[in-house]
Amino acid sequence: MIDLAVYLPRLGQGLIVSLQLTALSVVLGYFIGLLFALGVSARRGWVRWPCLVLVEVGRGIPALVVLYIVYFGLPALGVLFENFWAAVIGLTFTAAAYSSEMIRSGIQSVPAGQREASAALGLSRTTTFVRVVLPQGMRASIPALMGLAIMSFQGTSLAYSISVNELMSQAYQVSTITFQYLWVYALTGLIYAAIAVPATWLSVWVERRLNRGYA
Repeated sequence: MIDLAVYLPRLGQGLIVSLQLTALSVVLGYFIGLLFALGVSARRGWVRWPCLVLVEVGRGIPALVVLYIVYFGLPALGVLFENFWAAVIGLTFTAAAYSSEMIRSGIQSVPAGQREASAALGLSRTTTFVRVVLPQGMRASIPALMGLAIMSFQGTSLAYSISVNELMSQAYQVSTITFQYLWVYALTGLIYAAIAVPATWLSVWVERRLNRGYA
């Protein structure tokens, strides 16, 4: 039996790429998702409707299809990206669409009394939103956003389909070299779990801490 430990560095390199994809797509996705959430909540229709369409499209199209559109489709329009950045763009778009709804739900969960109290103190609507509503809404959405980050990490395996050398791609290459498909993919699954499971526990702990703070 071939010693798989020899190939652990290759899997480690793939894991690093997966974590890079996760970090970039999550950070950019959260920022764009916040903009989408603000846009969907806007009173002006010319702002609200384009943001709403983008959010619904992003949630409705599978992430794999988005990756294919970015990497294989956009070159037909003269827009080309390296496979790594195509993956970042595709995963970011999907993360932004889902995080938008999470952030918007968090903002809507802020009691109306907070706005009324701010108005009574003479704060403007903009000041109330920026200093009172938005911070509380973001805090309420943290557990959901952490869950999305975990799903985004697992979703980086889709980048294998456009030849990004992330963890799943490296696992495939190792398995074709060693023919140890069961053990290679089982080990790869354990690596994903070693990251995702503690992150899930952390998300649960953070949610409990936040709920305790609201109590």
